[in-house]
Amino acid sequence: MERLLAGSSLKVRAPISESPAVKCERNLSVRRGLMQLAVPGRRTPVPLRCVRWDEGNTAQQGILTYQSEEFMNAVEVRQWECGKSLNYIAAKQGITIRRHYRLGHGSNGTETEEDAPRNILQHIIWDKEVEVAQYKQAIPLVTLKKNIKNAPPARDFIGALRESYLRTGFPALIAEVKKASPSKGVLREDFDPVEIAKAYEKNGAACLSILTDKKYFQGSFENLEDVRKSGVQCPLLCKEFVIDSWQIYYARSKGADAILLIAAVLPDVDIMYMTLVCRELGLTAIVEVHNEREMDRVLQIDGIQLIGINNRSLETFEVDISNTKKLLEGERRELVRKKGIKVVGESGLFVPQDISYVHDAGVRAVLVGESLIKQADPGKAISVLFGKDISK
Repeated sequence: MERLLAGSSLKVRAPISESPAVKCERNLSVRRGLMQLAVPGRRTPVPLRCVRWDEGNTAQQGILTYQSEEFMNAVEVRQWECGKSLNYIAAKQGITIRRHYRLGHGSNGTETEEDAPRNILQHIIWDKEVEVAQYKQAIPLVTLKKNIKNAPPARDFIGALRESYLRTGFPALIAEVKKASPSKGVLREDFDPVEIAKAYEKNGAACLSILTDKKYFQGSFENLEDVRKSGVQCPLLCKEFVIDSWQIYYARSKGADAILLIAAVLPDVDIMYMTLVCRELGLTAIVEVHNEREMDRVLQIDGIQLIGINNRSLETFEVDISNTKKLLEGERRELVRKKGIKVVGESGLFVPQDISYVHDAGVRAVLVGESLIKQADPGKAISVLFGKDISK
């Protein structure tokens, strides 16, 4: 879990260990790498300031959204105080992906090993933990902060979706620049991310999604940076498996305007903190869910603006677009409306009837990759997908 610092009047520090096996001291005394809470007197809510713990002067850092008690009284925090591991905390929220399990060597090993990855998402996350640890050693956060100062300004991702929906009457399109996937292999051999991005924009895409995972999707942050520098005006979503807020800073330094957070991987308190980091950097966070329990968790988190409903199981990679309707029925749909949350439909969208189905379910934007990227002309495939030209 990420590190938090509450308002100075309470002098509350909560740097949370990245090791799942470490046990917290029951008396809440200060120990390196453990949660620290020093709360004099009565605990009254004050604005929480979320900062990076390795910054020298925290006095001027601030993003005032959550009250400190929301974090201090969070279930995850109380469980950490009692010595529970990150995996225990995640499991209590229905998260089956084990974290920090084989940090030294990722998902390498045989399927007969007791600690072998249980599914493809487990493979991806374990390898991502190794990858991010290496990146963080090579590019410290202080360097990223300097790089962000030179990055182009963040563009209005949600505004672009809204304008497209109002203009066309169809769900706004987030067109995905994707070369490969773990389930389908290489989707396009003649892959030029810049040319594909320009074709999508020309044919009506409101925003673009750029895959940045190398090992499983053959993407890269270089692709993201190249598209941003190419003159494409569409806001860009960094499609990455985020496990550490360092990745959010890195995405912004490469020109991202939005980033994906996956509820199947991140506990609630991580989502809360990472959305604050996004807001501080001017990024839009899309929080992705793929079942009812994840949807209910995310709807209880304040400040969520975009929820992506993935119709593909991240564990089995099977697709069922009725998942969108199921997750937006009854009280959930009303809560989405009351909170002003925009919903993005993801995966399994191939024909106009699919677009109409999720639109009727309450979706106002769609993220589409495979059904476009596999066509001879991915740009022109957009009008086939929607049943009309949405570029005008």
